[in-house]
Amino acid sequence: MAGPVPAIHDLSSGAKNVDARHKAGHDGKNTRRPRRSALTRFLMTLPAAAVSFLFSAAPAFADLKICNRMSYVVEAAIGIDDKAATATRGWFRIDPATCRVVVQGTLSADRILLNARALGLYGASPIPQSGSDMLCVAQDNFVIAAARQCRSGQTQVAFTQITPTQAADGNFVAYLAEDSEYDDEQARLAGIQRLLVIAGYDAAPIDGVDGPKTQGALAAFLKSRGLSTDIVSTPTFFKTMVDAVQTPSTSGLTWCNDTPHKVMAAVATDDGKSVTSRGWYRIDPKKCLTPDVTGTPKQIFSFAEAVDADNRTIKLKDRPLNWGGDRKLCTRETKFETNEQADCAARGFSATGFGAVDMPGGGKTLRFAMP
Repeated sequence: MAGPVPAIHDLSSGAKNVDARHKAGHDGKNTRRPRRSALTRFLMTLPAAAVSFLFSAAPAFADLKICNRMSYVVEAAIGIDDKAATATRGWFRIDPATCRVVVQGTLSADRILLNARALGLYGASPIPQSGSDMLCVAQDNFVIAAARQCRSGQTQVAFTQITPTQAADGNFVAYLAEDSEYDDEQARLAGIQRLLVIAGYDAAPIDGVDGPKTQGALAAFLKSRGLSTDIVSTPTFFKTMVDAVQTPSTSGLTWCNDTPHKVMAAVATDDGKSVTSRGWYRIDPKKCLTPDVTGTPKQIFSFAEAVDADNRTIKLKDRPLNWGGDRKLCTRETKFETNEQADCAARGFSATGFGAVDMPGGGKTLRFAMP
């Protein structure tokens, strides 16, 4: 069974804090053009869906970058407070050991805020948010001008205020980090190890340390998918691995979401001594996901339910749209993992009906479809 997932311990770099608003703006003393507010410039930048950012030949101003030193592929959303107005924009996908520009040009704002989540294939996001600012986001790429008043399809999530630091190149940087305090090389290797484990290969422990076990698991993964070793050093390797994890596998348990709704799923394993239930895993429409089930459990159980943009259970004819069974196991609305299945309610859990999964030949794909 996988151990506890790590948490962010520092959203800024450990260097001297320099607030971005102390940098000079775009406009010099001789310009007569009215300055746009930070909020306006933020909303006018490239869409969050853009894969790359375009830079002009003009002298560069400081950009704001988010750098990922976690072992997870993350999606980040940025919030800008400027003159009592708040806007949010996301999602920016950031692979381990890479950085992403989230705001172009010198930014002068009252506050900069950040929310980050891991991709759904990792299960419930291992990134707790400690901030007290509840701002609006959407499930897919978004720009929200009035981010404190959510509309249909938007939900409030906690944003954390950050104070980026100025790097040697003049840009401002904020880091996502784990308790393991990986450097870039370790974060990249740990990210590969984590995806190999989820894909069913034995690359544990996830520690960012190279060795024969990790190399053997990686070689087996590449061979099984007909990939050359050269792809490991390409910028798209994490996308290749993520796509592989979201493809039905001939071994282990795979969930596939054939509905138009987001599906949240939980898995449970019986090792003969105790039953451990764990969730939640987000499975986007028309995607597949392999939960991280390690070892050789005697029995596997599954529960899943379709939810809307506000994470409320989808109902058809007043019945929840879910897929489970008769085995009552403990779950709760937030991220959970428990090996105690008695007295769920007394411990703040709910008793949820899981279904036993028959694994003929060592593999099983469960497809969630509309009735």
